[in-house]
Amino acid sequence: MNQTLTLDRVATDELDAINLTVASGHIVCLSGFSGSGKSRLLRAVADLDPHDGEVRLGNTPAHSLMADAWRRRVMLVPAESRWWHDTVGEHCGALRESDLTALGFEASVHQWPVSRLSSGEKQRLALYRALSLDPGALLLDEPTANLDEATRERVEQWLVRRIHDEGLPTLWVAHDPNQIARVGDSHYHINGRQLEEVPHGAD
Repeated sequence: MNQTLTLDRVATDELDAINLTVASGHIVCLSGFSGSGKSRLLRAVADLDPHDGEVRLGNTPAHSLMADAWRRRVMLVPAESRWWHDTVGEHCGALRESDLTALGFEASVHQWPVSRLSSGEKQRLALYRALSLDPGALLLDEPTANLDEATRERVEQWLVRRIHDEGLPTLWVAHDPNQIARVGDSHYHINGRQLEEVPHGAD
């Protein structure tokens, strides 16, 4: 079911109350200086860090669900992914060969030990893992930061297509203005303790 992600007066230690609506299938890019609170905001939306205000997916507020159930619906992919089982496939949902192919892998990657993965492979597979678990919204913290230019373009194209096809409201932290222009439906920049919308074309 396609749903809207709503931040209703959400405030963190770094940021004053934020009101933001992310429509189904839309990508809202977030930018700001290092330490401005971008990652903390994503963690607050995922109910991993304390915050004021309310976050809702559709008509469901975060506080109405157990924390693990909320995080399955509103899924955070951090800049440095964590892996707790021995093999890739143990972390994922059903095998999705078309997604793996789009990301440059074969189906056998499900049997790979996590210990053999490079940082770039972990980043791509963390995105695959998230989508394979059928979330209702995505929170992406610099999801292509460890990738070379050719791989970044490949991942961007796949990720944007899947977000649009699945109708996933998405918050995407990014620094590169060119990437923001390519993937974002809208762009907000953290200025001091405020979140300010950047007019289209002014990135």
